Amino acid sequence: MYEFWFVVGSQELYGEETLKQVEKNSIEIVDALNAGGLLPYPLVYKDTIKTAEGVTALVKDANYADQCAGIVTFCHTFSPSKMWINGLGLLQKPWCHFHTQFNFEIPNEGIDMDYMNLHQSAHGDREHGYIGTRMHKGRKVIAGYWGDAEVQKKLGRWQKAAAGAAFSKSLKVMRFGDNMREVAVTEGDKVEAQIRFGWQVNTFPVGALVEVMNAVTADEISAQMAEYRSKYAFPEGDLSSVEYQAREEIAIRKMLDSESCMAFSNTFQDLYGMRQLPGLASQDLMSLGYGYGGEGDWKIAAMTAIVKSMGARSAFMEDYTNDLKNGLSLGAHMLEVCPSIAADSPRIEVHPLGIGDREPPARLVFEGAAGDATLSCLIDMGTHFRLIVQDVTCVKPIMNMPNLPVARVMWKAANGLETGAECWILAGGAHHTVLSYDVDAGMLRDWARIMNIEFVYIDKDTTPDRLEMDLKLSELLWRNA
Repeated sequence: MYEFWFVVGSQELYGEETLKQVEKNSIEIVDALNAGGLLPYPLVYKDTIKTAEGVTALVKDANYADQCAGIVTFCHTFSPSKMWINGLGLLQKPWCHFHTQFNFEIPNEGIDMDYMNLHQSAHGDREHGYIGTRMHKGRKVIAGYWGDAEVQKKLGRWQKAAAGAAFSKSLKVMRFGDNMREVAVTEGDKVEAQIRFGWQVNTFPVGALVEVMNAVTADEISAQMAEYRSKYAFPEGDLSSVEYQAREEIAIRKMLDSESCMAFSNTFQDLYGMRQLPGLASQDLMSLGYGYGGEGDWKIAAMTAIVKSMGARSAFMEDYTNDLKNGLSLGAHMLEVCPSIAADSPRIEVHPLGIGDREPPARLVFEGAAGDATLSCLIDMGTHFRLIVQDVTCVKPIMNMPNLPVARVMWKAANGLETGAECWILAGGAHHTVLSYDVDAGMLRDWARIMNIEFVYIDKDTTPDRLEMDLKLSELLWRNA
């Protein structure tokens, strides 16, 4: 469980009585925000900062407090920015500058100079904002009345992004074998990824997984089968394929948990000693919060886990084929799409895979839910990482596709199929993505800002010509950053 520290700016100039009122008001704001039900993580009032030493001490504490996922600052009065310099220079946690005010409106008869001295956020936060910009500190700025629901939702979405950043810093990814041969986009700099994101990405032999699989007991498989029955519709007849998937899932999870990994990748080209590619096994693990990447794509495995930590209805996805007549894309994968995005109860089916030269694997088959969503992917540009995000609207599939035995989703890009595809390809977008109904572009932008990486956004107004110029300018900036 994460928490966020609420830090109030002031100074000694105003005297003890005013400072006591500042603290009282600030605690009232924090209590109301926590009670409002719109923040996913609690705010903790920490202090009203009055000196440079106070700022530095608090920042040091925040940096080393594992439960602190970020700080939220608010200048109730004027708080001279020079006293914040040394502390902000040390800050390693995400920062949200919350420009609010204790009172919703100015009291016509109640306003006097005492009132003005107490309620100075209108220019106190501008002083505070200047030093953040002057120091080139990335931060989220939210302005509005703290009692407003929309303002609280903005703060809540930023909290989720900051929590995703905290999750990222401790993320471990287990690679079963290498990535698919000759594929470019699944490659990347693992050392730079650890420097930038905190990810520890390491390879484990498929043979080690097979050894763990062989040690799985009949009782463990029975328990896993009972869990499947509680969540999914079961096939008729021979259940040996489902039982084998249960064996795979138990073994994969044991290995992941033994190494504290929350994401994994594999590829159908590396199944030595395995009778089936993990299908149902991977899907059910994703429903529990583990990230997955097909064809050895460790970057999307990590991103799936991170986005799921920010919003549960998120899934590994692949652009598979287009319906040009109706302007729709069909997203699917050979097997591994998370059931968290299903419109209805998923059903377990067993079909030949047609690739990998192994037994027909059990998998979950379902249609994705309708609704607004985002597609996102992280690519390695050689000099820096780029996060690409596209707005889409998922629709109920317009055909039942009776001979396609995989989970599937259909969507329309916000700026149209052709224009959206042109923009995605210009930006270098991968064919593996994370589809999320819960994590919007603003949250992903916040995450990219915290990680200090390039962010490319394709929305309803994006055109290839404008994007091409934006990409050239952005790449010039990031190459020289």
